[in-house]
Amino acid sequence: MFYGGIDVGSLTAQAVVLKDNSIYSFQSIPVKPNPVDSAAAVIEGALRDKGLTLKDLSFCVSTGYGREQIQKEGLAGENMSEISCHGKGAWWILPRVRTVIDIGGQDAKVIRVDQDGELVNFVMNDKCAAGTGRFLDVMSKTLGVTVEEIGPLSFSARQVIEMSSRCSIFCETEVHHYLQRGAGLADLAAGINRTMAGRVMALVRRVGIEKEVTMTGGVAKNPAVRRELEKAMGLKMLTYNVDSQLVGALGAALIARRLEEVKS
Repeated sequence: MFYGGIDVGSLTAQAVVLKDNSIYSFQSIPVKPNPVDSAAAVIEGALRDKGLTLKDLSFCVSTGYGREQIQKEGLAGENMSEISCHGKGAWWILPRVRTVIDIGGQDAKVIRVDQDGELVNFVMNDKCAAGTGRFLDVMSKTLGVTVEEIGPLSFSARQVIEMSSRCSIFCETEVHHYLQRGAGLADLAAGINRTMAGRVMALVRRVGIEKEVTMTGGVAKNPAVRRELEKAMGLKMLTYNVDSQLVGALGAALIARRLEEVKS
């Protein structure tokens, strides 16, 4: 049987199709203006790649932005919070994991799960963008590099230019000031990534660290933020070979399978 998971984020949407106990198909796309349209496009694309349609899914769960509306439109039979989905997805990939740091485009979450991948505790960022992918996007544009480049760029820094402000707006102004004074891009990138990690570490301290730890979401692809977090926590995080942006959709598909099994 096939089970679907749909995760609509602020910048991208993902879908995962499970068959038995493995990932059978997946897709990731830039979001459309309407989350329902994003959900329809991404799940239908993942199914179409394998010659399937929505009717072939035994059950589907939606998460992320507009998850309730996605369910109401009949694309999913149930909706779940992205916190539970990211926790479950990370645990399925790495059964040892107990702490999940999920950093997306508009929010950051630190999630604690038990030995079964069930939610134990979590904390989210406030409305400030400084601990989210949006912060890195704005800072990358300020430096004139892509968001994919700002992480690796840090590794060639001669020094880390510390940002005195944790606010995104003030930090952008500060970066402009340093650029006008001739500061190096790599040195500024290192400071930006450290600032990002510092905001996330505030969340980590609130929820507490239980080994093992991993990252999910788009910012998990930034090696400099990962390195700064590992330094601050004093440990190495677990890595895995699944796209970090698929973890929420994977968790939704796993929950879909569980809900269908309970019904039967």
